[in-house]
Amino acid sequence: MSVAIPRRSPAVATGPGRGAHKGQQTKAAIVDAALALAAQVGLEGLSIGAIAEVMQMSKSGVFAHFGSREELQISVVREYHERFEREVFFPALQEPRGLPRLRKLFDNWMRQTSAEIDSGCIYISGAVEFDDRPGPVRDALVDTVNTWQAAIHRAVRIAIEEKHLKADADAAQIAFEIHGLILALHYEARFLRSPLGLQHARQGFDNILARNLP
Repeated sequence: MSVAIPRRSPAVATGPGRGAHKGQQTKAAIVDAALALAAQVGLEGLSIGAIAEVMQMSKSGVFAHFGSREELQISVVREYHERFEREVFFPALQEPRGLPRLRKLFDNWMRQTSAEIDSGCIYISGAVEFDDRPGPVRDALVDTVNTWQAAIHRAVRIAIEEKHLKADADAAQIAFEIHGLILALHYEARFLRSPLGLQHARQGFDNILARNLP
């Protein structure tokens, strides 16, 4: 038996919903601006006042969406991770299991790192800023980095299962070395401004695979 739902007037039906939607849009815009700022000045450079100035909002307006500077920083970490997954991880899943997918993950990751040479990587800069500072922001960073490292480790294990890499290959060691290549690329290209960073990273990846081919 169906129950008829009485129609509400537009003012009643859409008012609160539209207000909530606008609030979500405003919060998303604040996070977007905060992410852009954090890429330049680091997570530590974020403050309610700085974002209020960028957004041309009052401090109380920004505070109403986050409640604290710490929550703003955590929101930026989560947003960066979601974008990273969209740009790096999910496109690689379209590749066949095994070595093609692992190569695509590395290529996407390297491309993303190269695009961030001038702006900076939140994962890397955040690790430097919060490596010895326990708390929720560090926990959020650790959680997202662990998630990504687990994805790389899983991709290596699958390549071993598919017999694209030798059966006794050390998946944890391979994943560690691949991660090290990205850190080296970031250091060489961003800090040293060397044009050879990409070439060295690609060669390093090929060397890792060559040592572990069946």
